[in-house]
Amino acid sequence: MRGKLVLEDKSVFYGELIGSSTVGEVVFNTGMTGYQEILTDPSYARQIITLTYPMIGNYGVSKSFNESRKSFAGGFIIGELCEEGSSCTYEESLQDFLQREKIPCLYGVDTRALTRKIRSAGTMKGAIVAENASEEEINAALLKPLVTDVVKEVTTDKIYTIEPYELKEEILIKRGKKDFTPHVVAMDFGVKQNILRSLSSLGAKLTVVPATAKAEEILALNPDGVFLSNGPGDPKDVGYAIEEIKKLIGTKPMFGICLGHQLLALAMGADTYKLKFGHRGSNQPVKDLKTGRAHISSQNHGYAVDETTLYNLPLEVTHISINDGTVEGMRHKELPIFSVQYHPEASPGPTDNLYLFDEFWNLMEKGA
Repeated sequence: MRGKLVLEDKSVFYGELIGSSTVGEVVFNTGMTGYQEILTDPSYARQIITLTYPMIGNYGVSKSFNESRKSFAGGFIIGELCEEGSSCTYEESLQDFLQREKIPCLYGVDTRALTRKIRSAGTMKGAIVAENASEEEINAALLKPLVTDVVKEVTTDKIYTIEPYELKEEILIKRGKKDFTPHVVAMDFGVKQNILRSLSSLGAKLTVVPATAKAEEILALNPDGVFLSNGPGDPKDVGYAIEEIKKLIGTKPMFGICLGHQLLALAMGADTYKLKFGHRGSNQPVKDLKTGRAHISSQNHGYAVDETTLYNLPLEVTHISINDGTVEGMRHKELPIFSVQYHPEASPGPTDNLYLFDEFWNLMEKGA
């Protein structure tokens, strides 16, 4: 069936439609691979995702690459849809996955033109509809308010534990404390499974709690460290979590990624703002200000920490984006607290940023 994407500035992009109509914020990702991980990343909840790489679906889909229990994506826009993928891990086609997960998809679209539009005008709302949809239907869709607090849609509804991954003997010896098994409480704002695997690979026991968990509940679990996960939306919409993070500051070592980084900044008294079109891709260069080294990172965020609001706080910037100079990492000057805006677990480098998990492990060991 023929369909079209109509942006709120009335720009129209045509293609073939799989599924039903949808409305959401239209964003783009520049990664050449990883479409399944993107579609199952809770940070894309309710967003319409445009991929800039021209052909998508060529290696199919496998359950082992899912980053969450289901896809929360609002829609999918691509150039060429590969109908018959091929891979040693192939389980089903991308089209079958999209239909099973009920993700509306518009393919055969000029994604280069759409991306240039977003880069120029900024991220905006859009509606995927049938080609013959009436003006009234389109206007009604575009006037529909978007859900703000999407964290409650993607977080876990119950507390669960993950036992530590068995580390190789030589890694334990290198770390110098073979009998240390840290207990990490992870606040789930839309956590990716690979982040949990990376934390488990530290040799840590994980207790994952909902985004609405109270500080008292977390401390009652007696953790060695608290992890603040990634997640979707505007961090200022998650005020309930910010208040609990305030109570946790200074009690345990803390590590935040992406949304967790932004929530930590807000809890410390800093501010955040919306980027024009965000950072989404697996080839984003980041500079470590301590070493001067450039790292290749995977990123997915539409908001950033305002550096000017950090100056009178006990926080220092540790990493910046080489592309636009925005804050990509920060550290508390006195407490064992740090965070990054990008995703070290995605390993685009491939090992550029895994040292951050070791830093968290070291902070927990010192506090043990």
